[in-house]
Amino acid sequence: MVNRIVVGAHYGLRDWVLQRVTAVIMAIYTFALVLFLLAMPSSYEGWKAFFGQTWVQVLTQTTLLAVFMHAWVGIRDLWMDYIKPVGVRLTLHVLTLVWLVSCVIYSIKVVWGL
Repeated sequence: MVNRIVVGAHYGLRDWVLQRVTAVIMAIYTFALVLFLLAMPSSYEGWKAFFGQTWVQVLTQTTLLAVFMHAWVGIRDLWMDYIKPVGVRLTLHVLTLVWLVSCVIYSIKVVWGL
């Protein structure tokens, strides 16, 4: 048996799959939203009724979570690839996380009206 020394954070495959899955979720939601918006009346009441349905809110929130996860993987990889000083990179990671968590909280407020 050969002992293999594996180094690194092991993000590769997991991040690759996460990027693809979240991209598919966003694409499906965008396609479905365009179809629904073309079919529905363009009045405020029509929009409010459409986005007031629970299933639309669930799909919208799920898609927004996919957007935030997609953004986290992309920006984190960008910081890891191009920012070499560890302190600066850690600061950027923390600021990005704080910003994305804030976006999640705000998206819940907007989508669910809390």
